[in-house]
Amino acid sequence: MIGASSPRLTVLLVLTAVFSPLQFHAQAVSASKAATLTPSVVETGSPELIRVTIPKAQEVTGEWLGKKLSFFQGSDGQSWYALTGLDVESLIGPSTLKIEARHGDDVSHLDVPIEIHPAKYRTERISVAPRFVEPQAEDMKQIEIDSQLKAQAFGASAPNPLWHGNFRAPVIAAATDSFGVRRMYNGKLASIHKGMDFRAHMGTPVRAGNSGTVVLAHRLYFEGNCVIIDHGLGLYTVSMHLSRIDVRLGQHVETGQRVGLSGSTGRVTGPHLHWAVRWEGAYLDPAKLFKLDLSGVR
Repeated sequence: MIGASSPRLTVLLVLTAVFSPLQFHAQAVSASKAATLTPSVVETGSPELIRVTIPKAQEVTGEWLGKKLSFFQGSDGQSWYALTGLDVESLIGPSTLKIEARHGDDVSHLDVPIEIHPAKYRTERISVAPRFVEPQAEDMKQIEIDSQLKAQAFGASAPNPLWHGNFRAPVIAAATDSFGVRRMYNGKLASIHKGMDFRAHMGTPVRAGNSGTVVLAHRLYFEGNCVIIDHGLGLYTVSMHLSRIDVRLGQHVETGQRVGLSGSTGRVTGPHLHWAVRWEGAYLDPAKLFKLDLSGVR
């Protein structure tokens, strides 16, 4: 964690400037810079806070595993951050994080080698109503409509971070280690559980894990009553199976504000809250997001 005792991965890099053709003389850039990843051990399903320090940079962008990164300037005015992560199904092995910083007409490049490690997840079997394993024709129509609604919700994230400080658990209830579990539904359908389940009793208040904008507040086939909050720069949190929704589309919510009540709508075996974290299509482990110290970032 930043400012704490948790480990970090620090890669010393040499910035290589690429200059505008209008310039007559090349300028040597030889100072080493540090790029920091937290957590230091990069695993599938893990959120990652990337920090780079590039003096006088006017804009910092990047790319990792084919996905674009947009950095924002930290509260210290010197560091640039990106809150990103790896999907639970990401490939393991070596990868390269490419960072680009602009200084007027000049561009500096940083290449960061990152080893991706596998996270260990278990397998479990679950029984649900047959219609949630083999949907009928009329159900398939609703599922298609739901897919369009979710694509729209996830398709237009705010161009700046809307969150402030650390992310918090959405309910006061025990959480399971269900993220990443490979599930067999009725012995037929295999899937990977891409969220955290909380043992929330029916009607437990569900709150926003951080500030943001509601981009979906609707009942869906599998998810039941569902609320999606955009936290900016491609980061979303999703609350599923609610018995009641207490927010509306487009509403700004603050950290800890109630968004609904827990329930058992959608594909469930009983009352609980399924809470997911998504960044640019990748689903991240909420438990690891809660452990990130973001208090000094913005």
